[in-house]
Amino acid sequence: MKNLENNQTELWNKLNENNTLQEVQKYIKNVIKIRGFSKQEIEKTMLLLLEEVGELAKSIRKNATDMSIDNNKANHYDTIESEVADVFIVLCSVCNKLDIDLYKSLKDKEQENIMRIWKKEK
Repeated sequence: MKNLENNQTELWNKLNENNTLQEVQKYIKNVIKIRGFSKQEIEKTMLLLLEEVGELAKSIRKNATDMSIDNNKANHYDTIESEVADVFIVLCSVCNKLDIDLYKSLKDKEQENIMRIWKKEK
């Protein structure tokens, strides 16, 4: 158990703000493997992604709106930043399972988006 923790810590220590998106995606692939989730079926990973998006929505509702929330469940959701990170981690896991380069996908999609005409907000 200590060795797994050391491996994750070693990988985490290499992360910094100068890492590329591809390097971060590779980091996530490595820690997911260490944690024993690399063989998880894509369907289960997608369900986890949806769950994490729901937790992000709940956290935003709790922390950034004036909407009511069940006080008994108020502590079940972490900070918005933490939930965003969870969504990103699982999204990278989905990409890794499908051999998708997230950076390339982002660049390709933004190239399409540049050509679109966007309606301006009033």
